Amino acid sequence: MTIKDDNDVEEPLDPATERVRRKMVRLLVVSIGVMTIGLMAVLAAVVYRTVGGPGPLDGIETTIALPAGSEVLETSLDGRQALLRVRNGADVSLYLVSLTDGSVTARYALPQ
Repeated sequence: MTIKDDNDVEEPLDPATERVRRKMVRLLVVSIGVMTIGLMAVLAAVVYRTVGGPGPLDGIETTIALPAGSEVLETSLDGRQALLRVRNGADVSLYLVSLTDGSVTARYALPQ
């Protein structure tokens, strides 16, 4: 059994083994880089979802522009939008309304 001392010099690797070692080191560096970029993307998404984005809609007052003489029959809320079923005379329509600014995003006529 041989005991190696810290002063012993290692023998150089043969060229084929050295090429394989360099390829493995390059693969290790690329893998670590890809994993680091992926981890940063996940952390950025978590921070954005936690901190970013608009706040709650509490306390917002807005005016919704509906035709004159129309009557709101039914409402349905979904996050930052409302769906209104509106009767204007004999016509019934659905209005998709943004709750942040009161703008009508879409209007769907319901045939009778």
